[in-house]
Amino acid sequence: MNIYVGNLAFEVTDEELRQLFAAHGDVQSASVVKDRFSGESRGFGFVEMPARKDAETAIAALNGTDVHGRSIMVSEAKPKTPKRSGGGGGGGGGRRY
Repeated sequence: MNIYVGNLAFEVTDEELRQLFAAHGDVQSASVVKDRFSGESRGFGFVEMPARKDAETAIAALNGTDVHGRSIMVSEAKPKTPKRSGGGGGGGGGRRY
């Protein structure tokens, strides 16, 4: 199960996120999302736990807990929606004065 972790302090690392969830079961992956230009944390991340039961236990146990002085938000991650392509352009139509 893929888990969303929000409101992370900027100093939280991938390894720290992994350890936080490992107390509740096997963690397949844990990553803090970083800005592609600055490399700094964007304040959220994702944890993948193969056993749904462990993931649900971790969500219930960790949601709202304090990590580095911030109350984290933990929930099942929503499926990624495909980005729309195209668009842009525009203009040209409309009234002319």
